[in-house]
Amino acid sequence: MARIRVLPTARTQYRTSRPQQHRELKRASINASSQYTTVHSYRRRVFFNYEKRIRLRSPPEKIFEYFASVRKPDGEMFMLPADLMRAVVPVFPPSESNVVREGRLRGEPSPGELHCAPSKFFVLFDTNTDGLISFAEYIFFVTLLSIPESSFSAAFKMFDVDLSGEIDKEEFKKVMALMRSYNRQGAAHRHGLRTGFKVGQSVENGGVVEYFFGNDGNEPLHFDKFTSFLKELHEEIIRLEFSHYDVKSTNTIPAKDFALSMVASADMNHISKLLDRADTLGNDPYLKDLRITFEEFKAFADLRRRLESLTMAIFAYGQVNGLLTKQDLKRAAHHVCGVELTDRVVDIIFHVFDMNNDGHLSSEEFLRALQRREADIHQPAARGGPMGWLNPKNRSSLLQMLR
Repeated sequence: MARIRVLPTARTQYRTSRPQQHRELKRASINASSQYTTVHSYRRRVFFNYEKRIRLRSPPEKIFEYFASVRKPDGEMFMLPADLMRAVVPVFPPSESNVVREGRLRGEPSPGELHCAPSKFFVLFDTNTDGLISFAEYIFFVTLLSIPESSFSAAFKMFDVDLSGEIDKEEFKKVMALMRSYNRQGAAHRHGLRTGFKVGQSVENGGVVEYFFGNDGNEPLHFDKFTSFLKELHEEIIRLEFSHYDVKSTNTIPAKDFALSMVASADMNHISKLLDRADTLGNDPYLKDLRITFEEFKAFADLRRRLESLTMAIFAYGQVNGLLTKQDLKRAAHHVCGVELTDRVVDIIFHVFDMNNDGHLSSEEFLRALQRREADIHQPAARGGPMGWLNPKNRSSLLQMLR
């Protein structure tokens, strides 16, 4: 049976120097234009690739500084919920906006007005009602986002080290510290070497901890509340990503933006040709005017989260019946993953991932792009492999920590 090669994660030791950043940005700014021109599209592409490298190779202090859009008078920086999404999800500038980049470093020009949809979910944990996310809270959320849906139960069991069926605040704080050591951004933070971004014990003392354990910190956290929170957190990132492209607030996004969201996580060796194929949607008389609803967008995200089952189904089918048609993909999504894909979504998938234009899905390219997206969100550290902190071999060391 054909197999998908597991893609390596970027190593945190790779860094982009400030002079190199400015050279890249200078190239991106040549012949700038406020109109939708070839130069405008080129600048978007350059900034998109630049931001991918920031997410993959930079320490979390720099990622936070780049995507945070709020600076207080004292110089301290904060994120809006949409900034948090942009920091963890590779997104392309919306096709219906004039924006060419998603953030900036200190001293760089403003990227323009970014679309930041409000978030009812994050309001639940906003104890001071300012709607802002601090750097410590950012590390906290990124660490929790590293838990894939398939591992929610295992994560709870690792938190519940005394096997009581519930988690107390001290257990939670100590296991969160362990999780950060296995998470790419949590492990890479540099303890204040960038001014104003020191991460200490306060990471586990924010609004989410109060939501979990009550104002006095003495309420136990049960499995249902924990897993419901994690599921809602992942779904809120999906909603914020959709809102990023829904700049006209119509609850629909252009087909081109949906295609860009599918390919945005592809590795740097394949991203250019996939972006080119997404760009050609505008040349298709049927696809260019299609719009995708949030329900369709979320269904595709649900399919991506069931990647292991989808991969097995696609390659098992390919071994028996050959290449996949549009109906084959719809059938696999429905019968194996329980996800209904509309004809419009499947048409866009095939426009981008039918590399030979023969009516058959280029399965490896398609699955590789989906795999990279999930890897981007979960951000495992190099040591221990994906979700290394959940490895049963680590339970004994965890118990030692808590004694």
